[in-house]
Amino acid sequence: MTDFHEQFQDQLVLAVAALRDGEVIAYPTEAVWGLGCDPWNEQAVLQILHLKQRPVEKGVILIAADIEQVEPFIGQLTAEQRQRVIASWSDESAPATTWLVPLTADIPTWISGEHSQVAVRVTKHQQTQALCRAFGKPIVSTSANPSGEPSAIDAAMVRTYFTEQVFVFEGATGGATQPSVIRDVGTGKVLRG
Repeated sequence: MTDFHEQFQDQLVLAVAALRDGEVIAYPTEAVWGLGCDPWNEQAVLQILHLKQRPVEKGVILIAADIEQVEPFIGQLTAEQRQRVIASWSDESAPATTWLVPLTADIPTWISGEHSQVAVRVTKHQQTQALCRAFGKPIVSTSANPSGEPSAIDAAMVRTYFTEQVFVFEGATGGATQPSVIRDVGTGKVLRG
């Protein structure tokens, strides 16, 4: 058990260092592997988009460890909207839910794309929570695959897609069979389910 814990801590330190150095990392989420980086590092985000062959106009998701990390994005919601969002993230039995919330002034266009909203999620995946907590802020979360290819479901698929181009934060997905639900906070409409 101690060896596993030490290996995890070593990997965590390396993953956080990669994020701080502007590198792209791959990490497990609730259902699939994600590519991540520091959202406020434009070059790192553009590198992810290049690896995925994804246009910047589509935008990317921000994933966080807890409510505190997403407070800047949900602070302007109505009390009812806020309650709905926090409840979805707090309910361990509920599917992982990404919410589209109104843009705030500090969200760069390389995150939001052409949208008037930003996609945010508090992850239920403990390893990814630890990663965001150690990094001290949310990270980018977009599926680890080139556009048009299946999402990576393990580290081997990530390496097949991206060889040595990303740091792989070893681990396992959370076992969910579908990527997160995406909902619009204003309308409650499900955009991906």
